[in-house]
Amino acid sequence: MIKHIVMWKVEGKTAEEHKQACLFLKERFEGLAGLIPGLLKIEVGVDFSRIDYACDVVLYSEFASREALDAYASHPEHLRVKGELGNSRIARHQVDYRSS
Repeated sequence: MIKHIVMWKVEGKTAEEHKQACLFLKERFEGLAGLIPGLLKIEVGVDFSRIDYACDVVLYSEFASREALDAYASHPEHLRVKGELGNSRIARHQVDYRSS
């Protein structure tokens, strides 16, 4: 099994804009559940700690194989979501690893 974790900092000029950007990202990625072959699990969390070095949103997902993760990257539904997010993300960190 492959685990794919992505963390983002998101844009927001006001606290409300920031909150809405986080929720928009969460909603869009959670909407991919059941649409992409090989995507076994997807979970999106919004940070509540508000510490200065924390990311705002984290995506945790599991894939059946490396090939399924590769297919996800170019899947039309994933690309649609990325396009909908536009420039709302100001930083992104990613880790992919094989689970034993």
